[in-house]
Amino acid sequence: MKQKIVIKVQMTCDKCRTKAIKIAAKSSGTVISVGIEGEDQLVVIGEGVDSACLTRSLRKKLCYATILTVEEVKPPEEEKPKPEEEKKPKPPEPTACHCLCPPPPPRPMYCEVVYHDQNPNSCLTM
Repeated sequence: MKQKIVIKVQMTCDKCRTKAIKIAAKSSGTVISVGIEGEDQLVVIGEGVDSACLTRSLRKKLCYATILTVEEVKPPEEEKPKPEEEKKPKPPEPTACHCLCPPPPPRPMYCEVVYHDQNPNSCLTM
């Protein structure tokens, strides 16, 4: 059963917020998401998360934490499309834009070739 836990936590700086999120992410059970609402509310969504144990861990590290709500999260209901929407033709997908100006020609590539003489003492004029 998925549940949403809202805990009021004293978070005065970014370091405290990061610490609270890390503690919530490592809590027992399966944590699906962790977020912060407002300035002082930590929201944890997961399965089998022990809210009392999580609050105790937050109190040890951040000094102040209180459980506000624990509620079950219901999966969103799938909406069936109305028959009128199914009959409407879909608009054509956009195609590539054809500009009036052609693209610029490719730039010439220059390569520098360095020859290394293996025998520098040999005379080439002979």
